[in-house]
Amino acid sequence: MIDDEVLKLVQRVFILPGAAQAPGAVTFAGVDRAAGCCWVCAHASEVLADRVTGTVCIVDANLRAPSLHEHFRFTNGAGFTEAMKGTTPMHEYARRASGNQLWPITADATGKEPNGALNPARLRTRIGELRDEFDYVLLDAPPIHTYGDAALLAQLTDGIILVVGSNSTRREPARMAKESLEAARVPILGAVLNKRTFPMPDVI
Repeated sequence: MIDDEVLKLVQRVFILPGAAQAPGAVTFAGVDRAAGCCWVCAHASEVLADRVTGTVCIVDANLRAPSLHEHFRFTNGAGFTEAMKGTTPMHEYARRASGNQLWPITADATGKEPNGALNPARLRTRIGELRDEFDYVLLDAPPIHTYGDAALLAQLTDGIILVVGSNSTRREPARMAKESLEAARVPILGAVLNKRTFPMPDVI
């Protein structure tokens, strides 16, 4: 069921028939930490890589609680944090997922503080490198209701996709997240209701 929702999301956001230009870089963020953002972002990257001819890079930008490496069964080695502090070209941190044009970049960090890795000017430069190197860039960000990282990252991409947990996200935090993104002038490109166990009528 959720796979169908991710497919629809990818088609509507990245593969837009007749659109002048689809977003090239998008931030994914959950409203709260239990929404399952990493799972949605990872699956969206896989669906996208299977349906486009260009290259797709997915970045674990959740430096406080990285988990993307677990999905792709990589070690959490040199990655996003090191790239923010060093001079090695961004593409050298990407590791190809088996059999396709999907290139994950792990976080290379854990802890509550990103230790200067989220410097806005540095981020702009490094994300710009990824835009030049890959056709699509997906950033897996920390939850909006907990940290300000997601809004910062989203301001440097073409917009954000909100991940809402059907059994965890409450109405008020979701409303506040939406309002904070609008105040930061971040385009909300879409939303995913994750972990739902009941069918949703098409009319909704």
